[in-house]
Parts: sequence; C-alpha cells; structure tokens
Amino acid sequence: MAEKKIEDAFNDFLTGDTLKNALDFAEFIRANEMIYNRDYEIHYKDKLACYIDTPNDKSHTWRVWTVGDYSNEFEGFPIDERTKEIAWENVVICGNCDDVDCSPGKTEMIFGKEFDNVCRGTDNLTMRFSNPDSEALECAKKMVGMRKYVVDNHKI
Repeated sequence: MAEKKIEDAFNDFLTGDTLKNALDFAEFIRANEMIYNRDYEIHYKDKLACYIDTPNDKSHTWRVWTVGDYSNEFEGFPIDERTKEIAWENVVICGNCDDVDCSPGKTEMIFGKEFDNVCRGTDNLTMRFSNPDSEALECAKKMVGMRKYVVDNHKI
C-alpha cells in the first residue's frame, strides 16, 4: 500500500492560493525532515512537531495546529514583532468543546502577551492556522521550526 501523503488530500480538495500555500507547507515539512505520521500528526525525530487537518469532501479547509511552549523566545531562535502579532491573532481560544479534561481554557503567556481562556487541548495546542495566507503560513512555519529547534537543542 502506498504511503499516505499530505499532498494527496491537498490536490483533491484545494485550489488557487490555498493549494499553493498548502503544498508549500508540505515541502517545508519534507525539507525539515519531518514525517506525516498517521492521520493528523507531523513528527520530527519521533517528537510531535504539529498537527495538521487535511481537507476533505465536506471541508475545503486545511489547518496547522502548533504544539509546544511559546511563552518566550529561545536564545538562538529569535521571533520578530510581526511574527508575534500573527501568532497572537491565531491563538486558539477555548470553544468549550465538552472535553472535561480541557474545558474551560487556561491563562497563558505567549511571547510576552497574556491570553485568557486558551485551549487546554492535548499537547498544548496554542495556535491554529486555518487556510493560512502567505504571511500566516510563514508564521506557522516559524512556529513549527521553533519546535524543531527545541527538539534539537533542548533534548525534549
């Protein structure tokens, strides 16, 4: 059986700039030695790097869900102010999804700014980028790149 590729779902359900950005993210994953593992997970060195929702016949939306600690920048991995602003715009606010383990949300510091009611979901799902435009895509890649940096340099 052929290996499941992110691009398959992207090509089947997306068009235009949305498809272009999704394929760009898929290339980023490959170039950074990350693996699309199972249905939703992207792994780097056997550590979760991010989650991804691929589009389907009911939803023509793809999403990147970041995981990790974004309370501060890491020395050696600076984040510029515009990237921080985009990250803040994509913070996942608790939707009170009836998951008793996570609802209601929590207070969290993200790059020096405090947010209330942030999702407590599995693996610290701090940000969600839905059908990101080119600027949001660069931010998403930076956040996933930050996770890779942490895995490489902080031995998590």
